[in-house]
Amino acid sequence: MARRPRQLGVRLKVVVWVADGVWPAAVVEAAALAPADAEFTLVHVVADELGEVTRGAFAGLLGRRYTVGTALDDDLTTSSQEVLAAARDRLGRPADLQSRRGRLEREVVAAADGADLLVVARDGDRSRLGPRSLGPATRFVVDHAPCPVLLVWPGRAPGIGSIPPPPPPGHEPPPPPHERHH
Repeated sequence: MARRPRQLGVRLKVVVWVADGVWPAAVVEAAALAPADAEFTLVHVVADELGEVTRGAFAGLLGRRYTVGTALDDDLTTSSQEVLAAARDRLGRPADLQSRRGRLEREVVAAADGADLLVVARDGDRSRLGPRSLGPATRFVVDHAPCPVLLVWPGRAPGIGSIPPPPPPGHEPPPPPHERHH
């Protein structure tokens, strides 16, 4: 489905993924590059797996008869709201705040539905240029976003010297997994 061009007088809708550990870079770039009248939505996702892992660790330490209950869920929600408030302060503009629960990548893609721009920070190997500079969830978001994506480096990007050398002449890389014949 082709996106319709923005109409004059319609404000740019910018969604910023407030991803743990790298969100300041995304927020700073969004604030610097978006027009003054842009509408911002800041999205933080509490991964379902986080609560499950924490509950399992707690039960493993103290025994199955002890449960964490809703206190952990409340703490995770409060923490998410605190991160979003810090991100809005860093943005320096009004913004809608969305704290979501679920699979990180799918929640971010859903939040970007109807947006004009999604701002995401790299969260993988930041020592070199290349596909490994994106974690798995971020790769999914970049590949499936329903709008243009601005992908930013947290900190200074490595130089082009960090790109691996090309394969030697005559060497063909193996085919992608979906094209391999067994």
